[in-house]
Amino acid sequence: MFESSEIPDSYYKNEPSLVRPGNPTPSRTLYLSNLDDQKFLRFSIKYIYLYKKSVSIESLKSSLSKVLVHYYPLAGRLRTSAEDEGKLEVDCNGEGALFAEAFMDFTVDEFLEVSMRPNRSWRKLLYKVDARNFLDIPPLVIQVTHLNGGGMILCTAINHCLCDGIGTSQFLKAWAHLTSKSDDILPISPFHDRHVLKPSSIPKITFTHPEYTNTTTPHHEGINGIHFLDQMLKSQSLVPVSLTFKPSHILNLRRHCVPSLKCTSFEALASHTWRSWIRSLSLPESLKVKLLFSVNVRMTMKPELPSGYYGNGFVLGCAETTVKDLVGSNKNIRHGVKLVQEAKAVITEDYVRSMIDYLEERRVKPDLSMSLVISQWAKLGLEDLDFGEGKPMHMGPLASEIYCLFLPVAGDLDGIRVLMSVPEKIAEKFEYYMKDFMGREEKEEAKEWHREDIQTF
Repeated sequence: MFESSEIPDSYYKNEPSLVRPGNPTPSRTLYLSNLDDQKFLRFSIKYIYLYKKSVSIESLKSSLSKVLVHYYPLAGRLRTSAEDEGKLEVDCNGEGALFAEAFMDFTVDEFLEVSMRPNRSWRKLLYKVDARNFLDIPPLVIQVTHLNGGGMILCTAINHCLCDGIGTSQFLKAWAHLTSKSDDILPISPFHDRHVLKPSSIPKITFTHPEYTNTTTPHHEGINGIHFLDQMLKSQSLVPVSLTFKPSHILNLRRHCVPSLKCTSFEALASHTWRSWIRSLSLPESLKVKLLFSVNVRMTMKPELPSGYYGNGFVLGCAETTVKDLVGSNKNIRHGVKLVQEAKAVITEDYVRSMIDYLEERRVKPDLSMSLVISQWAKLGLEDLDFGEGKPMHMGPLASEIYCLFLPVAGDLDGIRVLMSVPEKIAEKFEYYMKDFMGREEKEEAKEWHREDIQTF
């Protein structure tokens, strides 16, 4: 067995190829909404899947060619709009998705031993495109890595400007469906047009949108706090922390909010993670801190966004408070939960329309200076992706980012794995606070989860 978390190098027998749509597709320019075309989304969402048994490359390429007929923008290329150099659009030219096939002297069981915490060596599981800039990278890049003993690792990189988490899940499920089923009928037909989220002809900015405005502090020590955190993030290496919360532990968190305040699993775990993160940093009490989290607005809009809409149909909710009010000695997760609920309640159709107009005028990035960002992957069905040889034994991000991810747990629909990279100096403290709500028996059980996680994820 490999003692290090590093994985061996993969090798390629052939150069990557372009997989094009199997039938003619519309030659058009796809407009991207202001929710799509945000500067902080100009990257690819990179998923990794581990399978016990390989699926033939010919079958995967054939079904990919079929599904790209339906999702033809993913076979196109991003470019700058001729009318507005600040905006991106998609040239639906059918150029194709990049598909690489690799081999690695590694087994499924060996990968499972190192799969709990992503590390830099995992990047070799996705073909590195030789590109001058972001626009030169195909919107869809795929690598299948064959393992010893017949297993495989599937990595996908899907441009975030074209799809959000729900959209990527919809596309991947469509590809898996056409691989494992004999018929060509998709469970959900994709809806391409983004004009439903077009800005107003006369901008109507009716909200303040704190998710994009800089954090302000009432006292001078807040400035020192921002400087302290900035220096910490730049000077220390980040290490991934991964904790699995079983349904019983999430229920225990939620019990801290009743009877006076009821909450969802996400609200409780988001508040708890935010508090634990801030507590571990030992920041000045007067410093203002934010929690940014994705909120699906497909059903918020009137009329609702069409079924099959796979573009970015989310906005960022923003909870904001001071360090003292969030983690003071007499506080618990209830305060954070209430802030999360209030942030969600603000997001109405009028709020989303105001945000779209705000981005049309200012094209700003979210304020990340004192923010924790949580992205919800746990309820997208990503862990069920079956290409005909069974569900994945592991699913997660290809790389560990500074954003916090709520990930699905294989075999446990209600479990959630929290993955987050933190400065090395505070990693143990962050883990301690994340487990601090538990009793002695639960903490002992948590140690068992941690040992099991290394074996089973």
